[in-house]
Amino acid sequence: MTGGRDPITLDVMIIGAGPSALMAADYLAHAGRRVVLMEGKASPARKFLMAGKSGLNLTMDEPLEAFLAAYGPSAAPLAPMIRAFGPEEVIRFTRDTLGQPIFTGSSRRVFPKAMKASPMLRAWLQRLGGHGVEIWHNFTWDGWGPDGAFHFSTAEGPREITATTTLLALGGASWPNLGGRGEWVEYLSARGVETVPFQPMNMGFHIKWSDHMRPHFGHPLKSLILRAGEKSVAGEIVITAKGIEGGGVYALSREMREGAMLSLDLCPDRSLEDVAARLEKGGRRKDSLSNILRKSLGIDGAKRAVLFEMCKSLPTEPKALAERIKALPIPHSGPFGLDRAISSSGGVAWSALDETLQLRALPNVYCIGEMVDWDAPTGGYLLTACFATGLWAARAAA
Repeated sequence: MTGGRDPITLDVMIIGAGPSALMAADYLAHAGRRVVLMEGKASPARKFLMAGKSGLNLTMDEPLEAFLAAYGPSAAPLAPMIRAFGPEEVIRFTRDTLGQPIFTGSSRRVFPKAMKASPMLRAWLQRLGGHGVEIWHNFTWDGWGPDGAFHFSTAEGPREITATTTLLALGGASWPNLGGRGEWVEYLSARGVETVPFQPMNMGFHIKWSDHMRPHFGHPLKSLILRAGEKSVAGEIVITAKGIEGGGVYALSREMREGAMLSLDLCPDRSLEDVAARLEKGGRRKDSLSNILRKSLGIDGAKRAVLFEMCKSLPTEPKALAERIKALPIPHSGPFGLDRAISSSGGVAWSALDETLQLRALPNVYCIGEMVDWDAPTGGYLLTACFATGLWAARAAA
């Protein structure tokens, strides 16, 4: 970018540089548009990189209808976008376009073989740079100036920028330390754009543990079936000083946030009858309950501690105890806040957008990614919808 303080006019301006922005930039650059990404931080896609630290779950290897169902009420408006760029397209783009080998795990999650996001991001940025896409770093959008131009704060002072086409890819309100604070809601609301309050998604839940749980903080509970409302998932949870977190909890976070009780099946590979029979046999041997749970059912350590924590007075009759083990209620005192959530729902209301994701109140301005009001389970569902919305709007804008 050249110096000076005169207003700048661009062809395509994308505010934000996360996954949805990169996908939009990729398509628009290949369509012959001149694209500039405006990034508020010193480097792009910080949340994308953070998400990949524990294994970058790109998408899910499952039938498309099952995949769509995971989005709950937001599946309907997202459906045409994900049908156009869903799991198969994400896999092909990552593997064939960006040259990143992939694999599918036992849980049907799809990962790059490198597991981390950084190799994929480097390949993508190199590809974009080769097609003329620029990234202007440390440009923080502050709304609109008096003359209607987009106003940015930069290290060199304020700048006013206009563009033929603008795509907003500003993210939701989760992980604020990575840039997603949701302050843009105020700017859009002032321009007549309808918004929906943010809510945490893919988050942990508060539980006030007794002191005897302290040795188990940070420990996982594996090989579980978790249930909330009508939904059940196989997964694991992690006990923390504040409550519970982990993939199993995140997958049910929408249902739990809306009031459904969480329960755990501590022995998902055994039937109720088998569990009861093993408990009865151990009782005949006069074993202690702890020994029966460990020897007969493999319940020890953190699993046993949670069972005792949630049932201050355990039933002694084998069948009643087996029923508790197979459906252990886990009461909580509400979700963690947005500052500890992986993602958020809320943001720009669907009613504020036309079928191309263009804002009805602001022609030639589109909203993509997590700033739109959709709800996704963690991992591959979240990223796939970000890619899909970015591409959908870019095709219309091109």
